[in-house]
Amino acid sequence: MNGQMSFGEYAVPQLLAARLRPQTIDDIVGQQHLLGKGKVLRRIIEQDMVSSMIFWGPPGVGKTTIANVIANHTRAKFINFSAVTSGIKEIRAVMEQADYNLRFGEKTIVFVDEIHRFNKAQQDAFLPFVEKGSIILIGATTENPSFEVNTALLSRCKVFVLNSLTEDELVNLLLRALKNQDGFGNQEIHISNEILHMIAAFANGDARTALSTLEMVVLNGELDGKVTTVTASTVEQCTSQKSLLYDKNGEEHYNLISALHKSMRNSDPDAAVYWLARMLEAGEDPLYIARRVTRFASEDVGLADPGALELAIAAYQACHFIGMPECTVHLTEIVVYLSLAPKSNALDIAYGEAKKDALSQLAEPVPLQIRNGVTKLMRDNGYGDGYQYAHDTQDKLTDMRCLPDSLVGKTYYRPTTQGMESRFKERLQQINEWRAKNSK
Repeated sequence: MNGQMSFGEYAVPQLLAARLRPQTIDDIVGQQHLLGKGKVLRRIIEQDMVSSMIFWGPPGVGKTTIANVIANHTRAKFINFSAVTSGIKEIRAVMEQADYNLRFGEKTIVFVDEIHRFNKAQQDAFLPFVEKGSIILIGATTENPSFEVNTALLSRCKVFVLNSLTEDELVNLLLRALKNQDGFGNQEIHISNEILHMIAAFANGDARTALSTLEMVVLNGELDGKVTTVTASTVEQCTSQKSLLYDKNGEEHYNLISALHKSMRNSDPDAAVYWLARMLEAGEDPLYIARRVTRFASEDVGLADPGALELAIAAYQACHFIGMPECTVHLTEIVVYLSLAPKSNALDIAYGEAKKDALSQLAEPVPLQIRNGVTKLMRDNGYGDGYQYAHDTQDKLTDMRCLPDSLVGKTYYRPTTQGMESRFKERLQQINEWRAKNSK
């Protein structure tokens, strides 16, 4: 054709994620709870004992990758089946071929990506072939298979839960891409460890996103001769995210959580929300913040508002349930609530003083009257002697001593008058007055 090339003859370059798709188990980054040495899924693959299974996990964590690795290891025929483009007619055609192959002793593995997109009729079409062993079904889904896969089909499949990749795992993946000859190993690229962590944080556990972002920032890096330099500015432009000074393992990590904590303690909701946003937008784990906020609810609010702890735990559960970015509003709600709540550190002080005495009085025996005499020998030795059951009294109070001898009269909890703690202060005063009046 006079030197001209048709459209189909042009070579379309593969994306970085496709070029670096693992071919062996050891190439896979993450999922060590399933693929580590001696783990169940690794043994199944290595021993070619694959049975029907479903991989459940978020996007970009290796569901399709593991299926491809199985294809490389197994001696079965491997068919990649899309739940988006295939109907019952295509399913039956593949099943009939699998039946035919089985007559000659050849196993068939059918991999179904996004199996949750199949309706009940389509899923039912697989069932008889799975039951009689014509095929080994491997499904991949981002949705809970308990709700999205037919019960009969699900009962015949082993479910493996895949986790989001950690930031360190993603950084290792990016470093491998920079060194691998199928990646950028033939190029001289200058990119700092901090920028790799920025990319990993942006990817939020998704390996495909991490590699795609790396490819984009390298292609848009500053070229000087044969050297490509990737800067924070390049990453910001490619991800539309501002680079924030933040090191989740360094000083700035502790500076920012301290700023959030002290802003809430100072009843400054605007400052608290700002520091919250600084951490979340820089890639901090929302569950870490939720844990620290839960601590604050008891350390700095305590019984001044007992409901604060319940709301903090609810915020943690919400973060765990839906994750970023949707959980930002739940964290904002609890951070503002705690900022405006009445404050008391009486519980923190009480434990601190009790801890000091506990450490210096480790050998102090428990008074006999509050020991549990569960055997005759223990009862014969005075365990439980003098115990007074408060529920048997009119006032639900007794003058029984519960502290060791050396600590009689010691006070640890000293309630404040803040919020609801004023009620606890009043109640404690009534108890102390009753005991002073009725002590023997």
